[in-house]
Amino acid sequence: MSNIKPSLAKGTRDFSPQEMVKRNYIFDTIKKVFKKYGYAEIQTPSMENLSTLTGKYGDEGDKLIFKILNSGDYLSKANADHLSNLNSNALISSISEKALRYDLTVPFARYVVMHQNDIALPFKRFQIQPVWRADRPQKGRYREFYQCDVDVVGSESLLNEAEFVLIYQEALCNLGMTDFTIKLNNRKILSGIAEIIGKPELIIDMTVAIDKLDKIGFEGVTKELLERGFTEDDITQLKPVILLEGTNAEKLDRLKEVLATSEVGLKGIAEIETVFTYVQGLLKNSDLRQPDLELDITLARGLNYYTGCIFEVKTNEAAMGSICGGGRYDDLTGMFGLKGLTGVGISFGADRIYDVLQELNLFPESAAAGTKVLISNFDAESELYALPLLQQLRDADIAAELYPSSAKLKKQMGYADAKSIPYVILIGSDELQSGILTFKNMNTGEQQKITAAAIIEILKAEISAS
Repeated sequence: MSNIKPSLAKGTRDFSPQEMVKRNYIFDTIKKVFKKYGYAEIQTPSMENLSTLTGKYGDEGDKLIFKILNSGDYLSKANADHLSNLNSNALISSISEKALRYDLTVPFARYVVMHQNDIALPFKRFQIQPVWRADRPQKGRYREFYQCDVDVVGSESLLNEAEFVLIYQEALCNLGMTDFTIKLNNRKILSGIAEIIGKPELIIDMTVAIDKLDKIGFEGVTKELLERGFTEDDITQLKPVILLEGTNAEKLDRLKEVLATSEVGLKGIAEIETVFTYVQGLLKNSDLRQPDLELDITLARGLNYYTGCIFEVKTNEAAMGSICGGGRYDDLTGMFGLKGLTGVGISFGADRIYDVLQELNLFPESAAAGTKVLISNFDAESELYALPLLQQLRDADIAAELYPSSAKLKKQMGYADAKSIPYVILIGSDELQSGILTFKNMNTGEQQKITAAAIIEILKAEISAS
């Protein structure tokens, strides 16, 4: 049997101990903000029934769902006609009943329906777990990645949307980011636009096309709209709306003129204005920095289940796509038998945020910290002497290691360097006799002779300061 060279599936990654410390720093920072706003954590399985996921993300989204083959001899139950015709799309239903989750929102809706008798409404939850998409891997886009979702169901109040703006602002500022834009739109405004040009049935086609404005420009959007059934006259009407500029207030005034005959469009404008009012009210006496909040009519996010406000956050400090997104969805749970339950939620793209923080060198030193101090091990006597000291350090919440077997000093120092351990305690024959230990700073090379108690106080003070 030949040796197989180890490799990773495209679009997936390993994470080193150093990377995991940084990733957990992101998760912990975001979790702290979620909890402050009254959200509680749940988890759902990595796989869902395929029927649970299909039809919730639009045709393009459905194509990106990772299907799981049925266990056993799955082809024995496959549709013979579809198999002989090599029709993989039609064959799926007979060979696959499960899939990896595409996002956390649809599984959350399923959770709410299944646990409706156990939860109090409005139900506020957050969830930090991996999701999978059969997308083409590229910078900032992976096939396996973590989402940090926060949703509330059972409340129509637009205060929820306003609080999500503040959750974005607070969490990203706490992570050290200073220049990012929170974009906001409303699906009802987009519906109103489709309505006034006489193409309400093409709302999905319109939103999918204009959502790509940043990537393909207005000419590309025009080409796609023509291919999707829109006319040159339609595009003439759409152009000033799609390319809308000015302050948020100026954009809203212009939209009120354009959508004067559309009831649904005007309702969308009113909802946006209410969110802006709530945000200002919440921030009236706050120390939180004013968010860069922008009304962006081209923001559509292309997902079928959004019905009201839509969110997206883009960093202006690094070349990266959106780092956060979300929106309101009415009756998503209706697909699972629970009608009339509105919800709204947002998601933090943890993997993209990681890349941004790494590029901008925003991770604090404490986020890269692992073992704080290494105790040397030269022989059986020094090892025995070190054991109670090792536990003393850990009792004081100091991350400490004893080198696991006796070895030469050079090897032990190399281990400390490889793990970026900032301090080493050396215990040789002199130290054993006197009880005064050699304490070495690995960054400066400085050594001092002090007691174990003094070492513990120095390390505790340094940890507190960081």
